Amino acid sequence: MKLHDLHPTEGSRRPRKRVGRGDGSGLGRTCGRGEKGQKSRSGAKLRPFFEGGQVPLFRRLPKRGFKNPDHFTFSVVNTGDLDKHFSANDTVDVNSLMEKGLVGASGLDLKILGTGEISKPLTIKANKFSGSAKSKIEAAGGKCEVI
Repeated sequence: MKLHDLHPTEGSRRPRKRVGRGDGSGLGRTCGRGEKGQKSRSGAKLRPFFEGGQVPLFRRLPKRGFKNPDHFTFSVVNTGDLDKHFSANDTVDVNSLMEKGLVGASGLDLKILGTGEISKPLTIKANKFSGSAKSKIEAAGGKCEVI
């Protein structure tokens, strides 16, 4: 293959749209902008969701509830799930939980909750532990490390 053999893929290049060049072009006279009105004029810009001065939909709908800006979300795992998926004396952290499919790759902090029983000693590294989870893990001979 040589430089003079190169050409664009068929149909990938289209000619520029030339508006206002006669009725025969299909884009003469009004140039595809329709008849009068704000959007037919040059320099016309309308912000998204503008409804022509009518009270916009997002202002007509009732406002309900409250979103706390300081709310923090955790990826949570229960002690029963740890008991099922890990063997004794394993180290449990976010990466090992992702490998087992217990936590998604969301980038959230990890919290261990106390639902279910745990019978193996595990070393668990998480950002937070519930009180019941911590007591169950330590009763089984494991360690809770806050990272």
